[in-house]
Amino acid sequence: MHYGPVPRFRPQRWDLRVYGATAGDERYRWDWGGFEALPRVDVVADFHCVTRFTVQNVAWRGVSALTLVEAAPPEGAATHVMVWAEYGYSANLRMDDFLRPDVLLATHRDGEPIEPGHGAPVRLVVPHLYGWKSVKWVRAIEYLTADRRGFWEERGYHNIADPWSEQRYSYQEEPGQGPPLG
Repeated sequence: MHYGPVPRFRPQRWDLRVYGATAGDERYRWDWGGFEALPRVDVVADFHCVTRFTVQNVAWRGVSALTLVEAAPPEGAATHVMVWAEYGYSANLRMDDFLRPDVLLATHRDGEPIEPGHGAPVRLVVPHLYGWKSVKWVRAIEYLTADRRGFWEERGYHNIADPWSEQRYSYQEEPGQGPPLG
């Protein structure tokens, strides 16, 4: 599921940016060729949808979030990331969630390139959280020094999104689990 139209992938125009609270206040950018040259990892993980279904044992291939953070390090005060996609869509994550070894910027699913409707050319995969945190059509990573709600979090979804705790909606949040709703 997604909100809005499926964007058309144009490799000559595509880039991935990392900015915000970076070490040394640097800005980073990879074009499609540069991104494709980054090391790849394989992850097999379940995918949890907020609508109460799980797809088990999905084989993903892509660039580990850890690899990206090594190439574009955050400053020490960075606590969260905002992952930006086409059309201004976003999802926030705690830095600890982003830095887990099974989190990746996926380009392949079950041995095939990800289809456009599923997030091609690059989809964030955060297996331990609900699927809306696994942003489709990723274009940028912004390091944050304070939490800020993303697209669905601003519209009433839970700020953390742990499927094992069934954290679906903001009314379920405990104090300290997210910034105030605006």
